[in-house]
Amino acid sequence: MSYKITDACISCGACEPECPVDAISAGDDKYVIDAETCIECGACANVCPVDAPIPE
Repeated sequence: MSYKITDACISCGACEPECPVDAISAGDDKYVIDAETCIECGACANVCPVDAPIPE
């Protein structure tokens, strides 16, 4: 299971540089995680101030 970013995302960008496999990118209204690339490490969830990334 990969992580996904919920609508709670405030587009702060804290998660993107933390992803070791570059699976996170800016979307239209929030950041998005490429499920095919995600390795489920949780690094994004550890730095998110609003707990937007969750296991899918």
